Amino acid sequence: MSSHRTAVDEQQASLSPYTGWTRTHWSALADHLLAAAWRHASPTGALITPPGPPGGYGTAVDGLEGFARTFLLAGFQITGEHGNDPANLLERYAAGLAAGTDPRSPERWTTPREHGQAKVEAASIALILDMTRPWLWDNLDHGVRDRVVDYLAQVVGDHAYPQTNWVWFRIVVEQFLASVGGPFSPDDMAADLATHESFARDGGWYCDGPERSYDHYAGWALHLYPILWSRMTGAQDRAAPLLPTYRQRLDRYLLDAVRLVGADGSPLIQGRSLTYRFAAAAPFWAGALAGSDALAPGLTRRAASGIVKHFTDRGAPDDDGLLNLGWFHPWRPIAQHYSGTGSPYWASKGLLGLALPAEHPVWTATEQPLPVEQADQFAVVAAPGWALSATAADGVVRVYNHGTDHARPGDRSTDSPLYARFGYSTATAPAMDDDGWHCPLDQSVVLLDTHGEATHRSGFTTLDVRALDGDAAVLASRARCHWVTPDPAALDYGSGLTGQAVDAATVTTVSVVRGAWEVRLIHVDPAAAPGWEQVTALRVGGWPVPAAPAEDRSSPIDAPAHPQPASPAAGPGLPVAEAVGTTLTSTAVGLYGLDVAGVHTVRDATPLAAHTAIPWLQTRPQTGWHAAAFALNGGDLAPLAQISGPEDAPVVRVTWPDQVTTTAALPAPPTGPHHHAQNRSSAA
Repeated sequence: MSSHRTAVDEQQASLSPYTGWTRTHWSALADHLLAAAWRHASPTGALITPPGPPGGYGTAVDGLEGFARTFLLAGFQITGEHGNDPANLLERYAAGLAAGTDPRSPERWTTPREHGQAKVEAASIALILDMTRPWLWDNLDHGVRDRVVDYLAQVVGDHAYPQTNWVWFRIVVEQFLASVGGPFSPDDMAADLATHESFARDGGWYCDGPERSYDHYAGWALHLYPILWSRMTGAQDRAAPLLPTYRQRLDRYLLDAVRLVGADGSPLIQGRSLTYRFAAAAPFWAGALAGSDALAPGLTRRAASGIVKHFTDRGAPDDDGLLNLGWFHPWRPIAQHYSGTGSPYWASKGLLGLALPAEHPVWTATEQPLPVEQADQFAVVAAPGWALSATAADGVVRVYNHGTDHARPGDRSTDSPLYARFGYSTATAPAMDDDGWHCPLDQSVVLLDTHGEATHRSGFTTLDVRALDGDAAVLASRARCHWVTPDPAALDYGSGLTGQAVDAATVTTVSVVRGAWEVRLIHVDPAAAPGWEQVTALRVGGWPVPAAPAEDRSSPIDAPAHPQPASPAAGPGLPVAEAVGTTLTSTAVGLYGLDVAGVHTVRDATPLAAHTAIPWLQTRPQTGWHAAAFALNGGDLAPLAQISGPEDAPVVRVTWPDQVTTTAALPAPPTGPHHHAQNRSSAA
């Protein structure tokens, strides 16, 4: 017994030197998740409703989600085991299908005609009925099959599908219907495939709809479903001419996706539906399923295992084996209003690898290190308007954002903390409490009015996103910054809230980034802004870091602050604020035109810790440029910046802590020059 255990441990260590996880661990996790979920099944098994307050769509939808999303996981596992089913899941899900599609059953499912969310869940059901066809569908009673077809057929010809990743929910359902002789519409499928094409962007990325909605849906939906669909029964003829393009995009996307995984396995904490957690591993498995060679099999498993293990090591699933609405632990604000207790089981997508048999190279290859484990990483990701900078010393991946806000140019909504911040990382989470939604502080540039209300920038125009020499990048955007009084009836779908907006000023923001540091330059132009007379301050915020309660040395952010003493990170006389967190340090240094600094600590604002510390800088704004430096684990020395040249063609020269210099042209002011040429620099 002891010698056998030692041999197994040695095999795991040699096969998986980074995570220790093999296919056995994945299978055990699936067993654990399914056993726990089934403890909350209805008598027939048609509804699986984990405990907790109902979601915004009600308990009936919650129970349907619980069935459909765990069905995904069961189907992946049974497929990879070639139909072997020791837990008797096929029989249990078959009974649930029979009752859920029976209009007379007290456990009948909400139908697609009754509620849009049923269209989402119908897709999961259709996918797994196809994937497990020889072991489940082919053995169902003919009456049950007819009822399943009738249930799914409600989507045919339905014109109420959102023009987002939802188009795939109709494609896969109609594909299954076509394969079993049910009704389907070639016109529906052609239209939905064309809509999907409209989402394609540079670098293999997809945008989830017409807005600038770049998030994990690019991977766990818009790259995943084309691959799954192409493998469905009868899809080959329609998919064949499209599949090379889908694969090419996926190959390119995976090169960015793998760089977005932190050394601790954390995915980027950005975008909606974060409570799906390790669904972030889905695009890596999609690559393996598609036969992609963009990533080596050992790197694919390293990324996927790292993501899943990141959560299982930190409390998800919980002690009862359940995936709750949260991140590591229950935390309802991370979810959207519609999310219910069954919703988190879309995490099942991240376990798609179980559909690959044990002999597949992705399971037999030795793990390879993530990019951030090999060396510092730097890349410009053009489609979402990001610069990616990862540091091997701490394993943290940072993204600087001038292209994503889940809005269209010219929109005047509030900023969603999930999309519109200037920076995101694998080690920090944006503040998502009420103030985080209504009065941005972390990773923000805002104007404050006489009541301390902050402006928003959603609807901005992206001006520049490009790499510079020396592993640096410059990004720029311009916003008609506005205060918003949200519509009280507006619901949280992850994007900003609409309402009555008042313009405060045009604000141009430029980020010059390298390594752990960002030099942020801000130009304020009040021309023709009706709210300018109400502006009392310009405030810029830095990285939010998880902090211990003792870190609560908050300075009020709606009242005048006091200059902080200089620290080793800043030159003489420069205002500096340093938030020392539990494992991270967030630094803000005023380089030019920012007078005061502070650290504000908020409680219960992120799912990572009870306390979050945010450094900030502030001044009474003047027309012209202001400059600051921000870092997450930036070290003891800050960069310096010098702005020179005429007002209509300014240039910034940044000297980094290692004395490397970067020069970048700054955007001309939107209304032309206001001042004579001048030199402005931070203290040397």
